Amino acid sequence: MADKKKKYALLLFSKPPVAGLVKTRLTQERGGLLTPQQAADFFARSLYDVSELCMHALIEMQAENDALVAEDPAAPAVAYDFFVSTTPAENVEIMKQTYDAIGPWPMEIHYITDKGKTFDDHFDDAFAQIFALGYEHIVSVGGDIPTMPKTHVSQAFGWLDYFQALGTPGFVQAPCQECGTSLVGYSFNTPINHQGVYYNMTGKPALDSYVEKLAEKDIPSAYLSPVSDIDEGTDLAHAISCIRAIEQAAQTQPGLYVPERVLAWINYMGFKPTTPPNENHDPRQYIDG
Repeated sequence: MADKKKKYALLLFSKPPVAGLVKTRLTQERGGLLTPQQAADFFARSLYDVSELCMHALIEMQAENDALVAEDPAAPAVAYDFFVSTTPAENVEIMKQTYDAIGPWPMEIHYITDKGKTFDDHFDDAFAQIFALGYEHIVSVGGDIPTMPKTHVSQAFGWLDYFQALGTPGFVQAPCQECGTSLVGYSFNTPINHQGVYYNMTGKPALDSYVEKLAEKDIPSAYLSPVSDIDEGTDLAHAISCIRAIEQAAQTQPGLYVPERVLAWINYMGFKPTTPPNENHDPRQYIDG
């Protein structure tokens, strides 16, 4: 029998979906199409979809591990938990109310509040709190990536397991579309933090900052395919096209998670992405006929 059950955490690091606080670059005041309330409504739906896809991935991994341990009691047992971290402390209650509004959820949600003077400090604090509770791996995502593949979650934990088994605790990341990250994960004994990554005063992208940290300390890492977050109007247009493609493909491609809440909001709003006429960017003279 395994001596002790390992604990792995999925951390959703997010603000609560309050008008004027989230997705402000999508609003009319910042050159977008949405009112502050519409931007908050969109983010709430994205938060719900991202949370559900992560929970589905964790539940599937938990079932696989439970089956493995049932077959071989000597196999390492793992418990997967879902955390939401927000700030300041009073926003925890708002976040609880946000999730409770459409509950119940398929997993228990553990809430924490993060502190610090910079985003890097807040991110480090959230990781430190969870590691202090005895968790071996943490994989973190944001609430604005509704097109993230569910397999990113399982692959991220798989890579952290792999590096730990080699005796070289590692790191895993998936970029976003603007040299940042949409997923970050590492183990309790990986010699890395977030300092100088997001709060960078020299203009260095977050992705490059992580790469430099990894190279400096010779930390093994895994790279997952990029996933776009949604900050600007062009990001939203891209996500709309991708979500419709996911919806179509899910009819014949098993395992895809369709962000139904964001999709319903898109349909309600009547959004349809457009592109310039083809002749504006296609070298027509090279097309036969």
